[in-house]
Amino acid sequence: MVTTANQLRTSLDVIAAQEPGFVAAIGRVGYPPPRVREPGYETLLRTIVGQQVSVAAAAAVWRKLEAELGTGCAPQALLERDFDSLRACGLSRQKQGYARSLAELVVSGALDLLALPQDDEEAIAELVRIKGIGRWSAEIYLLFAEGRPDIWPAGDLAVQIEIGRILGLPERPSEKLTRNLAEAWRPHRSAAAIMAWHHYNSGTDMLKT
Repeated sequence: MVTTANQLRTSLDVIAAQEPGFVAAIGRVGYPPPRVREPGYETLLRTIVGQQVSVAAAAAVWRKLEAELGTGCAPQALLERDFDSLRACGLSRQKQGYARSLAELVVSGALDLLALPQDDEEAIAELVRIKGIGRWSAEIYLLFAEGRPDIWPAGDLAVQIEIGRILGLPERPSEKLTRNLAEAWRPHRSAAAIMAWHHYNSGTDMLKT
């Protein structure tokens, strides 16, 4: 698990013992804080609401949805609303389709978000059944909402950029290379991803010191 600061530190120390680039990165920006979200329907619905909009815009839409549907935007309440009601809350036709897909799977019992398969790839396969949830979104959910220890979102641009910097590569690695580079870090790749984002968010000035 990577839900506490101690768990993150332990995993990163294991990686750093075999990869000097991580030793230097930790020295520059310190250990990352844990990033934890609640597992379940609400977190995935928030993911859908937040796609391709700013944090502020997503928050505004969520407030309107909760005003319309109640706290947590229960799936049954969402399914009972018509297009215009949800559009007035700021949900586009496309996002309504995604949200309804999630709600229908949850209400029907076809998707139990509190009992996903223990195997990471099987869990990802379950999550991508939801319209609008691709591999990246599924990986982010498993990493932050379930705290799984070995999730590696190699398709994430910031992860690619920072792994390239941390390892001292001449250019940003491709998704395939980013995936291959992390093979030696199993089963601690979630910590490596969190470190990459922490490194990315620390700013270029610190990285030059």
